Order: sequence, then C-alpha cells, then structure tokens
Amino acid sequence: MAATPPDRRVRVQGVPVDAYPALAPETERGAVRRITVVGEEVLHRPCRPVTGFGTPELARLIDDMFATNHTAEGAGLAANQVDVDLRLFVWDITDDWGVRHVGHIANPVLDETPAAGRRLLEEPEGCLSVPGPYRTLARPDHAVVRGQDQHGNPLVIEGHGYFARCLQHETDHLHGRLYLDRLAARDRKSALREMADRRQEAFDRRAVNAARLGK
Repeated sequence: MAATPPDRRVRVQGVPVDAYPALAPETERGAVRRITVVGEEVLHRPCRPVTGFGTPELARLIDDMFATNHTAEGAGLAANQVDVDLRLFVWDITDDWGVRHVGHIANPVLDETPAAGRRLLEEPEGCLSVPGPYRTLARPDHAVVRGQDQHGNPLVIEGHGYFARCLQHETDHLHGRLYLDRLAARDRKSALREMADRRQEAFDRRAVNAARLGK
C-alpha cells in the first residue's frame, strides 16, 4: 500500500508522523455498516458516554466506522451514524493546507471560543446522514476538542479551517444535532427535498466503493 512522502504532512491522533498508508489500517480491517439517515431516532438524541475502554468491541467499532466513512467518501463519522449510541467519532480528512488528519476520539468536549477571538467562516457543509445536499453554514475557523482514545488515554485535538468544521460537525452529532438543525427553516426544507431526489445516487456510489474494497 502506497504511503505518503516522509514530510510529516500526516497527523495521527494529533501527532505528526513521517509516513502513513493511503488507506488507514482501520479502514483495511473494518467492515462497512449501514449509515443512518435523518429522521432515525438515534440521530436526534444525545449519545451515551463511552465507558468500555480497551475492549475488542470498541476497537472493532472504530475499524468499522473508518471503513464506512471511507466508502461513503466522508471526512468524519459519528457512532450514531452507524446506529451505535456512543459518544465517539472518527476522521480521515485533508485540511486547507494539505495536511491529512486521521484519528478517533471518545467523549469529546469542544473548548469554548471567546467571542472576541472567534472568526466565522461561511462554507458549504454536508452530511453522510443527509445524502446529497450541501448548504452554506457559518462555523468558527478554529476548534479544540478534548476527550479520550480507545484505551481511555487523554486526547486533545486541534483543528483549523475545514478540519475545525469537521470536529464541530461530528461533536454536534453526539449531542443529537445535525447541520440541518443550524439552518433556517426554509433552507432545511429545501435540503430535505434535495436529499429525497439524490439519496439513491449517493447510496449507489457507496455500494460501488465498498465492492471495490472487497467489503
């Protein structure tokens, strides 16, 4: 499997590494699960804290979430998007500066950004649980999230730009919120109409990607 050049342009769990495979090891190991869709109850309620650290079940869930995110061409994926009611999300995303970020976090809490130091970026945002549409949404261009890794070790992840948006988007999921909930009612309705027209196209593309990976 091809690896990125040794220029430390990859951060795994927030730590720079010299080289990393194009396909994350978790993705190689994982199985593809069904992604839940807006309207399903698990997406609209707060998730339970992760307590069973260091278990094979948690490791398997993380692997499966990576594989599912990859085949759906996502930047990140929360556990309730694979119908698991736990405060956990994964990411595999390249930011605005060409740095790839790969990792997972359990029980994440976003740092509060003082209003005086907050810079909002208005950019298109989509969601694997709202297949098809993107809508412009303002979010802070910097985010720090604190939580634990799969073994219960403390973890702090910092993101800027697109990666910051990802960290905020996935943390929202674990509180039972979708990006649609941050839109005006008219924009939300138009996004849902567009999803109805385009969801099957997204599902078909995911199936093709899963078959290509042999999953």
